[in-house]
This record gives sequence, C-alpha cells and structure tokens, in this order.
Amino acid sequence: MSSRKTERLINLTIALLATKRYLTKSEIFRSIEGYEGNPQSQERMFERDKDDLRKLGITIEVGGIDPTFEDEPGYRIRPESYALNLGTLSGLEVALLSLAAEAWHGAALSEPAQSVLLKLRSLGIASDFDSLPTFAPKLTGNSSNFVPLAHAISDRIPVSFHYRSIDLRSEERFINPYGMGNRGGNWYLVGFDRDRAALRTFRLDRISDQVVNLTQSENFEAPRDFDVLGFLDTELFEAKEQATVKIRNGKGYALRQNCIITSSDDEFDYCEVAYNNLERFLDLVLWHGDDVVVVSPTILREAVIEKLQKLVTIHG
Repeated sequence: MSSRKTERLINLTIALLATKRYLTKSEIFRSIEGYEGNPQSQERMFERDKDDLRKLGITIEVGGIDPTFEDEPGYRIRPESYALNLGTLSGLEVALLSLAAEAWHGAALSEPAQSVLLKLRSLGIASDFDSLPTFAPKLTGNSSNFVPLAHAISDRIPVSFHYRSIDLRSEERFINPYGMGNRGGNWYLVGFDRDRAALRTFRLDRISDQVVNLTQSENFEAPRDFDVLGFLDTELFEAKEQATVKIRNGKGYALRQNCIITSSDDEFDYCEVAYNNLERFLDLVLWHGDDVVVVSPTILREAVIEKLQKLVTIHG
C-alpha cells in the first residue's frame, strides 16, 4: 500500500469519527486529499477505501442527513463503537493503526487530524477533535508479518508462507488473505486456501518465515460482505462438540474457563468442555501435558494419541 493511500485512509477515518453528522460523498471528496480524477474515479476509490476499513474491523454507519427527506446517504463512524474496540487489547482489530505507525513513526496524528477538521469546518460541518478516541500508533501484532499481511489484504495480493501445524511440521500455504483479527490474545489471519479451495484460519505466531507476495498472480476479490471478526468468533468460539476430560486439581485454567465440573476425585476434576474446532482443541489439550486427559469421545482420544505419537517420531 502506498503512503498516499495510507494517509487517505487515516484521514477518512478521522473525518468520519470526528463529524457530528453524516458526511456525504461530495463533502468527503472536498475535505480529504487524495480523491482525484473524474466523479467515477472518485467513486471507485471511495468504495475501495470503505471496503478496506471494514476489512480492518472499522464499522462505517450509513444514514441520511435529514430523516424527513430522501436525500443523499451519508457516512460516519460512531466514536463510542470505535472506542470500544480501542478499549481492550484483544478487541483492537484495526490494522489501520499499524499502518498509521508506519506512516507517522509514532506521531500522535494531531497535524493531519486538525487539517481534516479545519476543512470540514470550512464547509460548515461541525466536528470535534476531542471526540476522537485516543490513538495508539505503535500498537501492532508481535509478528513481523503483521504489516506485510495488512498491505496484502488491502491491495488484494495473494501470499505464501510456511505454517507450523500442531505437530510442528511446516507446510507451504498459498492464501488469498481476507482479513486479520485478535481473539484470545492471539492474532489470526483468515483467507482462502488456494490448494484446499476453502477458507482457513492461521495464527500469526505459527507462520515460520516471512510472508511472500505472489505478485505474479492476479489480484483476488474478497467477498464484499465478508466479516472477519464474525468469522473468527464462529470459528474459534462457537461450540459444536462436547468432550469429557480429566483436569488435574489446580491445573488447566484455560480449559476450566469454559467447563462444567461433573465429579472429582483426589487428583482430578471430571469436566464437560464444549469445543468447535478439533485441531485447536487438541492444541489446548496437548499444551497442558499430563495435567489434562481426554476421556471421550473416542475420536478425540485417538487424535490426541496420534499427535503424541507423531511428536515422539519427530523429536524422539
């Protein structure tokens, strides 16, 4: 992504956050630098920018300036909804802030923000710099691939990388990246796996090398209504299966958060745990070593045994 587009996206976010009413397209084009060319070109740029912001987890609200008339629709970002995301580390799904850090190297964004607000005021549009949520420009994922993936998502460039599975094997994956989000303290990439012809989710800390842009491939088009945050919530947290596990007393706190204790003995609690993704649940079980033992279902017990046997074969 060019620095010019990065600046335009940030200024658009600032304008939509600060305005006290919906902004029409014409007002946006007049107050934010970068929307150039004929009306058709401006329209295409704006539609792409809206898609980019939505993929980065920013909710853009559409409404009319005067509800009594069927006037031109306007756009805004409600500060309270944006501030909610910014209020917790795990809720910040905005790779835009990483791009802001890259463009301004930790600046507080006051100068470009004030420039946008001055232009809005010159058009007679009330705005409020104090209503903007506090920016944290240096807040990014702890993976060196965070910013490159944000660029690839925005520019719709396919990527490749080597990904470590739960048994520590590394496999090259070819992905059309749709979006990134943070859940449970981990950053995830969601994209279309070109070899498997299906959507897949990848933890950034399991990408074992640098992401490579497949610039020789044609740019892809992500589904316009794709909701990366909703997909992650469904994929990671919507329980579909039930397991019975033994958890050693005083251990396995990550599993205990979502379990129901059915009985106990001197050493273990017997717990019912709901899960939706077999591989991620296996990951969680194996992480706890012999403090967690799977009782049922049989398919889960066999999967744990198979993973342990592979680990022994690989690492001795």
